[in-house]
Amino acid sequence: MKTLTLSAALIFGLASTAFAADPLEGMWRTAKDDNGNSGLIQVAPCGDKLCGVLVQSYNSAGQKIKSDHQGRNIISATVAQGGGKYRGKVYSPDRDKTYNSRLVMSGKTLKVSGCVLGICRDGGTWTKVK
Repeated sequence: MKTLTLSAALIFGLASTAFAADPLEGMWRTAKDDNGNSGLIQVAPCGDKLCGVLVQSYNSAGQKIKSDHQGRNIISATVAQGGGKYRGKVYSPDRDKTYNSRLVMSGKTLKVSGCVLGICRDGGTWTKVK
């Protein structure tokens, strides 16, 4: 009986760990871009990595606007490195470039930066909204 209870507890514990959400998952409000626009990015698993889709765009006054980039992955191929650090790709709509990203999460903030062909960019600090 002890063996059965221990086995069940071990299996349940492993299943719980496998289904635990990554802290990066959720809705993030981006920093303003070069044009003063920002957006809401929904981060969720995509295969064995994390991706973030632009679900809403805002102009510099904070008003909702339509964007050709809505529905597009802004974050892709992202994996946890430990200690709140992530590596992957981040697309910048205002510059139409995809960067090798460095994401550093601390609580409800996410520092975003990346480089492409030796040119690096600070994507500012994003805020988790849910």
